[in-house]
Amino acid sequence: MLLPDISAQLTGILGDLKYIAPEICLSLLFLVVLITDLLFGRNSEKLCRIVACLGIVLVISKDIQQISLLAGQGRLLFSGMLLETELSVILRLIIDAGAFILLLYFGWDEQLKAHPKKLSDLYSITIAAIFGLHLMTLAVNLLSVYLAIEMVSIASYLLVAYRAENALSTEAGLKYVLFGAASSAVMLYGISLLYGFTGTLGLFDNSFIAGLIGVNKTAAIFALVLVLIGIGFKLSFVPVHFWVPDVYEGASTPITAFLSTLPKVAGFALLINFLTPFIITPAWKAFDFGLCLSVIGVITMIAGNFAAVMQKNVKRLLAYSSIGHTGFALMAVVTFNEQGIRALGFYLAVYILANIGALMLVSYFTGITQSENVDSYKGLGLKYPVASISFVIILISLTGLPVSAGFAGKLLVFSAVYSSYTANHDVWLLILTITGAITTVISLFYYIKIPLYLFLKHAEVAESVPQSLFLLITSLIIAIVLLLLGIFPDWLSSFL
Repeated sequence: MLLPDISAQLTGILGDLKYIAPEICLSLLFLVVLITDLLFGRNSEKLCRIVACLGIVLVISKDIQQISLLAGQGRLLFSGMLLETELSVILRLIIDAGAFILLLYFGWDEQLKAHPKKLSDLYSITIAAIFGLHLMTLAVNLLSVYLAIEMVSIASYLLVAYRAENALSTEAGLKYVLFGAASSAVMLYGISLLYGFTGTLGLFDNSFIAGLIGVNKTAAIFALVLVLIGIGFKLSFVPVHFWVPDVYEGASTPITAFLSTLPKVAGFALLINFLTPFIITPAWKAFDFGLCLSVIGVITMIAGNFAAVMQKNVKRLLAYSSIGHTGFALMAVVTFNEQGIRALGFYLAVYILANIGALMLVSYFTGITQSENVDSYKGLGLKYPVASISFVIILISLTGLPVSAGFAGKLLVFSAVYSSYTANHDVWLLILTITGAITTVISLFYYIKIPLYLFLKHAEVAESVPQSLFLLITSLIIAIVLLLLGIFPDWLSSFL
């Protein structure tokens, strides 16, 4: 009786495999890096890094192939567990490009290099995290959503606490585990309620929305909010942002660069996947996701930017600013249209590039001053002009000032939100636009601290301390790319 059904399912699975070629490559890459580490032991660090970087390049090439394979059409995979779309492919390309830079960056940070166990394990853990991020962009079944988030979370816990000999890193890892476990429990409870209400875990299953419409409105909203909390933990929007400053400060700077960038892209992809069934169903009236996310976006922008103004530790400053950037990116999501999603893709791409570049320079100057406080940068601007000017350009992009990629990204988001406002006159879109403009001005007050100390504050500067030339060159390249994308945004926006 079951044989025809099993045969059909196996045929479908085999047919779907070509659509997850990048994920198959990532799983094989994880095994190759792990085996390389086991075979060569502590001497395998450089080899593992080379293998990991070459593997990511292969994954990027497979991502590009997926665009032509899809030909503009979305495809449900593995009985509705995953959904492959052009948007998910583009966001995975952004993730993988960022991952390539980060894998290089890991070996250039002096604190990580000093780790007694070396970095071989770090590369395999990172590959596993990237695999989980890929699944987050694809997941449209509540089971696959939960598994993808947990895969990323477990890998992230290990990355944060990787420097086990450092008390601050261990404390950050423990806090992250506790908050992450609580968030996962809340999300799992929400998923169980949704399954109980609808009898299905598939977000695009016809009975999912129909089942929610048929149950008590308050109960359905409660379950949906619990799931949003789990997704929000990865995006670090208010009120599930409290773990960010301590974890970002305690983790090694390259790990902070990872946490503040790639999981956000995957988190936004997952949020879009989760919202889409509700947005495309006219009968759904129980919960206004636009209003909910607009309120969260406004509060997140205000809280993140105002808290950043008071920070003296550069990593905590960038941590709070990343919360503010999450709130700004939510503006694009709230439009629920193609223009907004394209603007989101551009904004996330340039944000990742700028944030990684900024944290690379934090590593660079930390090696010089042995401090992460902004006041330790006094007088270093003229002593290290290339690094300092690169830092200023990157901060200009993070602020969103002309002429930078960050300005182009914010302009695209503002344009998308305003166009949506003129179409439906939703007052919350206007409030989001005004809040975004005001908080952009506020961000200038804390980002400008770093150039202020570098160039305008004077102190006795010790002799030059040699630092990684690779960090300097890469941050300079990032600064130049951000300027070029600000002048020629079509280079990136036409691709998206």
